[in-house]
Amino acid sequence: MKLILGPCAIESWEHAKLMVNLILESIQDFDVDFYYKSSFDKANRSSLDSGRGVGLEQGAEILQRVREDFKVKTLTDVHETWQCDRLKRAVDVLQIPAFLCRQTDLLLAAGEATHSVNVKKGQFLAPWDMKNVVDKLPNNDVWITERGTSFGYNTLVVDYRGLVTMAEWGRPVIFDATHSVQQPGGLGKSSGGQRQFVEPLAQAAVAVGVDGLFIETHDCPDRAPSDGPNQIPVTELKKILQNILKFNK
Repeated sequence: MKLILGPCAIESWEHAKLMVNLILESIQDFDVDFYYKSSFDKANRSSLDSGRGVGLEQGAEILQRVREDFKVKTLTDVHETWQCDRLKRAVDVLQIPAFLCRQTDLLLAAGEATHSVNVKKGQFLAPWDMKNVVDKLPNNDVWITERGTSFGYNTLVVDYRGLVTMAEWGRPVIFDATHSVQQPGGLGKSSGGQRQFVEPLAQAAVAVGVDGLFIETHDCPDRAPSDGPNQIPVTELKKILQNILKFNK
């Protein structure tokens, strides 16, 4: 089981060190394939006034230090084709954000920089529409991440049939348990979230048979610079994972 874990946004080297240590302590009893995830730029914030993050250079340096000092694999979002070359020295997996999942040039640039590319399914796409996305990277290890579909306003809904459909193409299917409970724009100038539903939704996905889970976690979610309402406290991570992974077939 792949586990993609980490805070939504990179805050500093000191915070990254804290989070890696807390996550490693939480997962030490589980047989999982761990990837530390955090974003250097939140390029699609609800408001122009919202903070974007530490930026490419500082973010890449921090992710590279995490990779080298802790000997863990790393993953981050990429938004522009030119960013891929810098990030290939810092991460094992490049992630294509949901809003950009059909951007051909970005997909190809990510595929040239790293063998493994995690593509988040757009909130506006049907599961079977992702087949065209996967086919753009025939020689790469492409992961497909479900993060909910927009049905109406400020709420995402997960259709678990899509997990089965996307698995038919022989590519790893990941379930994003924290963004699936996000409420985009739900707080007006920022997104809301319902973290109390992370555990049951992830349990259902694992029971269906996904290949991995994406869970954002933070030492103090209510003070996180982005996506705080749907991140889970890292102090609860071990217990939540125990309750989720018991459904793994």
